[in-house]
Amino acid sequence: MSELEKMSAFRHDEELGLDGKGGKKDADAWMRELLTRLAESSLVEQRRARRWGVFFKLAFLAYLLLLLGAIIGGSTESSLSDEPFTALVTLDGPIMDDTSANADIVIEGLRKGFESDHSKAVILRINSPGGSPVQSNYIYQEMLRLRAKYPNKPLYAVVSEMAASGGYYVAAGATAIYADQASIVGSIGVRMDGFGVVDAMKMLGIEYRELTAGDHKALLSPFVPVNPEEKAHMEGLLNEVHQQFIKAVKDGRGERLNLETQGLFSGLIWTGQQAVGLGLIDGLGDVESVARDVVKVEKVVDVTTEASVLDRLLARLGVAVSAGVSSGISKTLIQSQYGVLH
Repeated sequence: MSELEKMSAFRHDEELGLDGKGGKKDADAWMRELLTRLAESSLVEQRRARRWGVFFKLAFLAYLLLLLGAIIGGSTESSLSDEPFTALVTLDGPIMDDTSANADIVIEGLRKGFESDHSKAVILRINSPGGSPVQSNYIYQEMLRLRAKYPNKPLYAVVSEMAASGGYYVAAGATAIYADQASIVGSIGVRMDGFGVVDAMKMLGIEYRELTAGDHKALLSPFVPVNPEEKAHMEGLLNEVHQQFIKAVKDGRGERLNLETQGLFSGLIWTGQQAVGLGLIDGLGDVESVARDVVKVEKVVDVTTEASVLDRLLARLGVAVSAGVSSGISKTLIQSQYGVLH
């Protein structure tokens, strides 16, 4: 007889005042038996709940261990390689302090590739519209330092979709640059974005109130007409950063650049096919072809430093989006960035 049937029979006997054997029983015995059966049923349910709780906890722990193992395995792949390989570092996205393409992450991957005893060359795969001039220069300078420290280990930049502005700034630090014939290359210039709402405020009857200590503390405020003196000051700043960019490209590319090209440093962009003739890149190719035909070592090991597990989980949940918005609001209004496409 099943447990359900037993409980049903018990309730039927109770209603009739029977003891389960056809005889009568007193009220105390009836109450004791009822409480006993209820306690036993409760214990059974508690045991079942505990078993399921333990099962789910163990399953979650196993998932975390597998995830950790995959991350550790990927991060130690290069150290486990006992034969020559080409190290690959990926720079993907805007080069900004709060992205996965920031200088710290990219530089860590580059160092890992150079320091490995079995790596014969390092390839930096770039797909970036640009970003911060500071972050771009950090990566560029470290590339030059690593090349000087490991003179027998070349560093190649391979452009996938684009290496524009700050992305090209970084590429210029490589031994040689390769791209697809349709890749976007160039955009050697500096920009600063802003907006003005003065006329709209007048139409809406909005009065702007501002208190500052310092004549130019509200530099280029969107709520007041442009101050010619401030505009000239900022244009001078942008020109200085632009000259730093041009110098980095000239130092990195040297005599390969076709300096007679009109608009080479104007912010224009070119295809990979056009960039070869301009001296902006050295040839056409991708990661596999460069490893095979240039490095002569076909085995490619990805040594890119990954973002933390927490960061990736937050990004998947969309928290990274809200964090980015908050970060953008808190940044100063005046921010120069490389990249017409950024």
